[in-house]
Amino acid sequence: MRIALDAMGGDHAPRETVKGAVAAAREHGVEVILVGRNGELGPELKACRWDLPIVHANEVVGFGESAARAVRSKQDSSIVVGINLLKDGAVNAFVSAGNTGAVAAAAVFALGRIEGIERPAIGFLFSTPMFSVLMLDVGANSDCKPNQLLQFARMGSAYMERLCDIERPKIGLLSIGEEETKGNRLVREGHALLRGSGLNFVGNIEGKDMFNGTVDVVVTDGFTGNVVLKTSEGFSEFTLRLLRQKIASRPHYRIAGFFIEPAMRALTKRLEYSEYGGALLLGVNGNVILAHGRSDANAIKNAILIAKQAQEQGVVEAMTQGIP
Repeated sequence: MRIALDAMGGDHAPRETVKGAVAAAREHGVEVILVGRNGELGPELKACRWDLPIVHANEVVGFGESAARAVRSKQDSSIVVGINLLKDGAVNAFVSAGNTGAVAAAAVFALGRIEGIERPAIGFLFSTPMFSVLMLDVGANSDCKPNQLLQFARMGSAYMERLCDIERPKIGLLSIGEEETKGNRLVREGHALLRGSGLNFVGNIEGKDMFNGTVDVVVTDGFTGNVVLKTSEGFSEFTLRLLRQKIASRPHYRIAGFFIEPAMRALTKRLEYSEYGGALLLGVNGNVILAHGRSDANAIKNAILIAKQAQEQGVVEAMTQGIP
């Protein structure tokens, strides 16, 4: 299995991306191909005392650039070159912590969409020991149409049924209330389409319902989904920081904290971007994984493992077969 990594993507590239690629290769035997500028990647590999193949790409897409314009004008960027390696069958998956919109646009242009899908969506799997919940979209589409919410629901249902062995996954539409009359126009019209879709749609859910096992798939637009994901990350960090402050405030708290903090750390790690690594871009004909822009080496390593799992599980095949 070969995985291409956009080694120039992310706030801490190329140092952290190269370290993450080397860690994935060392610890898990993953064959990683670095895509980026030879002159910058070579010294980083030398510092890691490891050798990985490099495919030279001279240009970099910045976070502030227009996605579609950058993809068209920067054909020698690490994003476009990496996606083309996937298109040509030279690799099995592509990972990037770079410009999300540019990765999604390049994937659509080069790989094409799965039949029945107008826009791909980023799917994030919230996983706990008791249950897992797939939320989509979490960032690919800030503005959506009601029929696209229905398509997200179909992809989410296919993913959870075929890859998580959940029969007729329960689907909820994220809103400000459970009543079908609640929410903005997008939610209300999306609700009507989902209700008549034949999917196991249980209705609107509120944010509090995401983490109690009420549904298996949460459907929302990319703007709302991204806010939810980033808020969850921030709250996780805040909770751990607040706990540490409380533990330090009393001697007997410090004794209890010695036993409690490892459990809290394990819990909050489930929402730390460096631990979950990345999210899948669902709806395109290829395994594309989007990592957090702030990704460190550990996050990159875990994103590469997500890519490996996506290929092994046959995510694209599941989507293709599960979308009517």
